[in-house]
Amino acid sequence: MGKETFHIAMYPWFAMGHLTPFLQIANKLAERGHKISFLLPPKAHTKFEPSNLHRDLITFIPVTVPSVDGLPSGAETTNDIPFPLQHLLMTAMDLTQPAIEAILRDLKPDFIFFDFTHWLPPLARKLGIKSVLYCIISPATIGYLLSPERKLCKEMLTADEFFKPPQGFPTSKIRLRAHEARGLVDITVRDFGGLTFNERNLLSFSECDAFGFKTCREIEGAYCDYIENQFGKPVILSGPALPEPSRLALEEQWEKLLGNFEGKSLIFCAFGSECILQKDQFHELLLGFELTGLPFFAALKPPMGHETIESALPEGFEERVKGRGFVHGGWIQQQLILKHPSVGCFVTHCGSGSLSEAMVNECQIVLLPNVGDQIINARLMGGDLKVGVEVEKGEEDGLFTRNGVCKAVKAVMDDDSEVGKEVMENHAKWREFLKSEGLENSYIDGFVQKLHGLFN
Repeated sequence: MGKETFHIAMYPWFAMGHLTPFLQIANKLAERGHKISFLLPPKAHTKFEPSNLHRDLITFIPVTVPSVDGLPSGAETTNDIPFPLQHLLMTAMDLTQPAIEAILRDLKPDFIFFDFTHWLPPLARKLGIKSVLYCIISPATIGYLLSPERKLCKEMLTADEFFKPPQGFPTSKIRLRAHEARGLVDITVRDFGGLTFNERNLLSFSECDAFGFKTCREIEGAYCDYIENQFGKPVILSGPALPEPSRLALEEQWEKLLGNFEGKSLIFCAFGSECILQKDQFHELLLGFELTGLPFFAALKPPMGHETIESALPEGFEERVKGRGFVHGGWIQQQLILKHPSVGCFVTHCGSGSLSEAMVNECQIVLLPNVGDQIINARLMGGDLKVGVEVEKGEEDGLFTRNGVCKAVKAVMDDDSEVGKEVMENHAKWREFLKSEGLENSYIDGFVQKLHGLFN
C-alpha cells in the first residue's frame, strides 16, 4: 500500500474493559501519525476525553444507542446495566448497522477495528475496508475455548469436553476445574444479542481479515501460533500497549488513607466495574482479609441483593477492622493506587486490564478469577508465568473460603514464604521485560508493518 499513514475506524463493544484498551492502542497509533475515528456512545465521550492524548488525530464520533425493549432508557455501556441485561445492549449495537454503514461510507477508512459486532467484516468488505478483530481477550483463552478443533459450529460441547484443551493446544498449565467447565459451557450458549456468545465470536473470527492481540510473543507466542494455524489468518501483536502514566494525582482522601501504612504492607483488592459477588462470597473475601491481620483496602461493588457496601458488611466487621480495614463501593484510581508505596499485594479478579497494570507494578499478585476468560488468565499468570498465587476454590461448587483467601495472601506476603519469593522473582523479571526500553515501540512498529502487509 502506497500511503505511509492509515485512517482507522474503531467500534468496540460498549464496555469499559473494551473501550479502554481500544483507546490505548488508538493513542499508540496516533503517536505515529495515524488518524483514528473512534465510534462510541455520546455520554462516554466525557469519560474518555481525558485519555485521548492526540485530539488532532483521534476523533470521537457519537453513535446513538437505539431503544430496545427491556434496556433501560439512557443506557449506553455495560456500566449502566446489570450483567443479565448485557445481551440487550448487544442487540442495540446490532441495530446500529445502518448508521455505522453510513459513517464508514463517509469516512472511507482503511481499516475497521472491532470485536463482538460480527456483521462488521462483511460490511467492511463490501465497502473496501479491511477488518481487524482487535481482541482484548488473551490468545490463550481464544485458543482454548474457540479453536476450530472444537468443531463448535457443528455441535455444542459438554462440560466434560471443555474440561480438557483442544487437540494440538500448546503444552501449558492451563486446565479447568469441574465448576469452571460447566460455567464456560453456560456462557458460550448464552444469548448475546440474538445469537449465542459462541456463534457471534465464531462469525467474527471467521469473517475478519486479521486478528489483533494486546500481548507479546515472549509471553503468549505459542498460543498465537496455534490460533494463526487453526484459523489460517494473520495474528498481529500490539505488545503490552501499557496505559500512559496518569496525568492526575491520587485523590487526597486515598493519599491520606494509604499514607498511614508502612511500605509494602497493605492488601489492595479491586474487582473491576462489573464483578458483583454473592453475599456469602463477599463476606468470605472480607473476612479472609481480616484473618490476615494486615491492613487492607477493598474496592468492590455491593454484593447481590444490596444497594450499598455498608448494608452488606459482616456483623461486627467495621468495629473489628477499624483503622486498618477499608471497603469502598465507588470508582477508584486503580492505576495510581497500585503505584502507591504502601501497597504490597493486589488481589485481582484477573481482568486483562487489571493484570496489565499489576504486571508493571511491584506489588505481589493474588489471583481470584470470577468468570470466563479471567479463569484462563489466572492459570496463565499463576501456572505458566508463576507471577502470582491463585485462591483455592471448591472443585465442584467453585466457592472460596476466608481461610483460602488468607492462605493465598500470606503465601505472597509472608517474608519467609518460599512461594512468595518465587513469584516475586518471576514478577520482577517480567516487569523488567515489559518496561524495557524500546519494547513497546518495537511491537507497535511491527503492528503497523503487519497492517501494511494486509494490502499485499
